[in-house]
Amino acid sequence: MRKLLLAFSIGLFFAACSPNNVQVNEEIGKYFDSAGVKGTFALFDNGTGDFTIYNLNRYKDSAYSPASTFKVVHSLIALETGVVSDEKMAIQLDSAVTMETAFKNSIVPYYQEVARRIGKDTMQFWLDSLKYGNHTIGKSIDSFWLNNTIKLTPDEQLGIMKRLFFNQLPFQKRTHEIVKRMMLRESNANYQLSYKTGLTFNEKGEQLGWVVGWIEENKHPYFFVLNMEAPTNIPLVDARISLLKKILSNQGFFEGKR
Repeated sequence: MRKLLLAFSIGLFFAACSPNNVQVNEEIGKYFDSAGVKGTFALFDNGTGDFTIYNLNRYKDSAYSPASTFKVVHSLIALETGVVSDEKMAIQLDSAVTMETAFKNSIVPYYQEVARRIGKDTMQFWLDSLKYGNHTIGKSIDSFWLNNTIKLTPDEQLGIMKRLFFNQLPFQKRTHEIVKRMMLRESNANYQLSYKTGLTFNEKGEQLGWVVGWIEENKHPYFFVLNMEAPTNIPLVDARISLLKKILSNQGFFEGKR
């Protein structure tokens, strides 16, 4: 473990927080090793401006398909444009599915239909406005977030989470609040945990997984991003949240003492 002081801009989030206090914590790697995966983890303490990061190079320099974490921005765009009225709006698939259900259960066909209704030009406008990753849609309006066309760094993901939490993205307050409600997954007297998961395959055919979001204790937000990849024999669907909670517990969360 070592302490670094970064006085330069790194990506979407670091650029907004300068100078940056970054603690590189390689001890977190043991949780990745025990799960049989490789990746990066970052935690930002909004109160102090401090980062705790495992695998700094992967965090700031490598870009990946967002997979279903794109549903965060996708939902913001859909709500802002009126393509989706609110989180209770249903689209008929095999059965009627609401955006809230599709968001929490990562129901891809719902968001594919939403993407087609938004249209390529409008989607491109918002991706450019947000400076979302490489902004690239490619030929498929209903799959670009899954097939390694659009990519962004873990640092950019963390920046989006912070700006969403504080209603700082270029959307109405109502739009922010609806998406934040959908992201809330656990709430009790000690903490509130909000996140969105993502899972797809990279160009090498390996699984690529994400968990992005924040945890609040004593009304104090901490933003996190977990990015990982693993061979297909690793059950990454379950490993993502398990790994996140082990790391957060190691950092002193879940007891209401942070």
